[in-house]
Amino acid sequence: MKVKNQIILALDVEEKDEAYSILDQTTEYLDTIKIGYPLTLAEGPSIIQSIKEDYDVNIIADFKVADIDATNEKIVKTTLNWGADAIIIHGFVGEDSVLACKNMAESLNKEIFLLTEMSHPGADKFLKPVSLDIAQMGVELGITNYVAPATKLDRLEKIRNVVGDDAFIISPGVGVQGGTAKDTLQYADAAIIGRSIYNSESPKETLENVINSIKG
Repeated sequence: MKVKNQIILALDVEEKDEAYSILDQTTEYLDTIKIGYPLTLAEGPSIIQSIKEDYDVNIIADFKVADIDATNEKIVKTTLNWGADAIIIHGFVGEDSVLACKNMAESLNKEIFLLTEMSHPGADKFLKPVSLDIAQMGVELGITNYVAPATKLDRLEKIRNVVGDDAFIISPGVGVQGGTAKDTLQYADAAIIGRSIYNSESPKETLENVINSIKG
């Protein structure tokens, strides 16, 4: 997956009108959007299809899928059939559950992103000790897309070393959580930015500033 300007907008708002207002201001610079549970649950899964059709963007469904293999398969199938191009899945649930997601996505010519470690402090207790193992499992399963934290550059670098230079890493935690896009892109292929853009008085201007910071 190629990402314009190496930035993914995390559109974690809860109303379609607000989402569209933000997209109107930002899709000049962006072609990839991450949509999670807040907007999907508030507006229904058809919001994925609507945004896809109205803005012609790539959509990553951030559902952090984490169930048994049979249930994972159904979640991935349903989500991707609503128009998402890719879906984020947890790795801690193990090889069988991850493979179910991978196989279903590939049958639909879509993609998965394997979540190795999260960006918030609480992830240090349970995910951090196994995140490199999750990344290694992904490599062994032939997974090429990963999620790793922008807020912990040392961890992001270690995960990059495990998955290799050819893997595609997207990285959350830029902006409000403290990560910077320029630093993150030393190791990641795209930075995920949410609140600092969609809570801004001018999402367009904020995004322009981030793009300039990357190039500067």
